[in-house]
Amino acid sequence: MSTAEQLEQELTKVLSGQPWYGLPIYDILSQVTFETAYEKPVKGGHTIAEIILHMLSWTEEVLDRLNEKPASLPLSGNWPETDAPDEQKWQMWIDDLKLVNVNLVKTIRDFPEEKWNELIIDEREGQHPTTYKELVEGFIQHQIYHAGQIALLNRMILG
Repeated sequence: MSTAEQLEQELTKVLSGQPWYGLPIYDILSQVTFETAYEKPVKGGHTIAEIILHMLSWTEEVLDRLNEKPASLPLSGNWPETDAPDEQKWQMWIDDLKLVNVNLVKTIRDFPEEKWNELIIDEREGQHPTTYKELVEGFIQHQIYHAGQIALLNRMILG
């Protein structure tokens, strides 16, 4: 199995398949209502809506890096503002997350095998050198981490 096939399979499993740790990300999100998305049960913590925008912005950044753009913070910001609760925006963010992941899976599938172990373009000082393969592996771990936060926050809010 090629590197692209392995990474695509792992990402797809985490998003919508059967990961060993429990529910995939899209199933977790399907349990979140618009009302709970904006509640903040932990003082100083993030809302589910904020976490979704963070996950979305980092998916876009990883896609940019795989397309050989220099590494930076996501264009929309690390933790984009959600502004006032808006049910249409909430649904749009979920749809956008799914769409950008479709694009990411395609980019992974089409990524040249010989480039996976090359370093990403990263001119920022003090950053640990990262290969394209490590980038995607770290991204998958990042998404799992935040999916766990969402599941816990949702459980806290709903009781």
